[in-house]
Formats: sequence, C-alpha cells, structure tokens
Amino acid sequence: MKKICKLCIAAIVIIFISCSSAPKRPLQIDDLRKQAESGLELGTKAATGGDFSNALLLITEAKRKAILVDDSSLIIRTSLAHGNVLLSVQRTDEAFAEWDAAIAEAQRIGNAELISVCRIFRAKGLLLSGRDTAANVLDIIVREHSNIKIRYYTAFSLQTKGLALRALGSYSLAEEALKGALVIHEKDRYLEYASYDWYIIASARSLAGNYEGAIQALEASMAIDRRIENSWGLAASWNAMGDVYGKMGRTVEADAAYARSRAITEAGSR
Repeated sequence: MKKICKLCIAAIVIIFISCSSAPKRPLQIDDLRKQAESGLELGTKAATGGDFSNALLLITEAKRKAILVDDSSLIIRTSLAHGNVLLSVQRTDEAFAEWDAAIAEAQRIGNAELISVCRIFRAKGLLLSGRDTAANVLDIIVREHSNIKIRYYTAFSLQTKGLALRALGSYSLAEEALKGALVIHEKDRYLEYASYDWYIIASARSLAGNYEGAIQALEASMAIDRRIENSWGLAASWNAMGDVYGKMGRTVEADAAYARSRAITEAGSR
C-alpha cells in the first residue's frame, strides 16, 4: 500500500514538473495555412512573370491546402488568383467558375468587403474576355469600390477602373485611376503590379496620341522590371515600344525595339 502511495506521489510530481517546465503546446497549428499562403504568393509572382504553367501548379496546390484547413478567406483568395491565371491561358469558362465560387463563399461567410473584391475580379474578367461592355464593368467597379478597405484590393480596383476607362476612350481619367493604383503598388512594394500600371498608362497615352508620353511610361515600366528581373514584362514593354515608335514613323527605333523584345523572349526559352 505504501508503495502504491509513493508511486502516486511520484506521478503527481512528474506531472507537475512536466506542466511547469515543458514548452506550452500551440493553441493553433498553421503549417498548411503557411504553405498555402507561400504557394499563393509564389504562384502569383510566377503569373506576373508570364510563367502561367508553374503559376497554375502552385496556386492549385495552394487552394487544395486552403480547402484542407477549411479557411474561407484563403479559399476565396486562391480561387480569385486561380481564375486570373486560367483567363490568361484562355480557359475562360473555368476562370468564371472560380470567380463565381469565390463570390458564393464570400456571401456564405457574410464578408461584404470580400464580396465586392470578388465582384471586381469577375468584372475585370468580363472586360478582358469581352463578355460585357466596359460601361457595365465600370458601373460594377464604382458600385463595389467603396466597400474595399484593404490597400492591395483598393489598388486592384483602381487598376481595373483604369482598364475600363481606357476601353471607353476616357484616357485622362484612365491615367488618373492607374496612378492611384501605382501610388499604392510602389509604396507597398508590389513592383510587378507597379510595372503593369505604367504599361497600361503607356497604352492609354498611345491611344490618346501622346506618343512621347507613352515612351516615357514604358521606360518607367521597364526600369521596374529590370529591378525585379521580370523578363516577360521587359519583352512585352519593348514590343509595345516598337508599336509606339511605328506610330511615330520612327521605323529604325521600332525595328530595334522589336529585335530587343525577340532577343529577351528567345533567351528565356532556352
């Protein structure tokens, strides 16, 4: 009997020591969430660099992990990104299915900001795919923009507004919206998106007949792309510069710009 009591006391002492000295167990495990967030970031970066195949793999896996941990916000964000990449590779119906699923999930959890974000993502898809008019897309953006507080999505909304205004021929207003996006992207160091802001500004200026201004915007875009080693963006900007020089009748510069674009593209395919 005494032996049993001693064993009981020893056990209590061991439990007490274990509880007081051992590291506390985490209240939450975030391994899969962290992996999903990392995959989403890497996939998005791959997409902005034109590597759509790798982007699809990374974002698909990120979404799988988001589903595994049943994280609605993460499921929505991976669905939005997945839709963007699918649209880029002309899998348009699948892209809209992703955006519609994201909207449904945002509505299910009752998050007004995410609902508006999702609707603007879908609106951009409508604009780029030609499934709706620029005027209708602009109406959606204006209606939903005030619900958005997160800076990253505010910039996305302004960028999409700029695209819609450009399509409507409102080039000065388009540039104003795009510069609003640019301020956020540069300050928060979303440099791939800042480069794209300048690229669209260049397009708006070119369409307005401001060719010198378009060249300056393309140079600003390329300056950022060189800093972040975005070869795909550089090739696109050199090609666009060739188009602008062609409109100006400067064929020598146009040919040189096209050649530079081809050289970058060919170097990237080796």
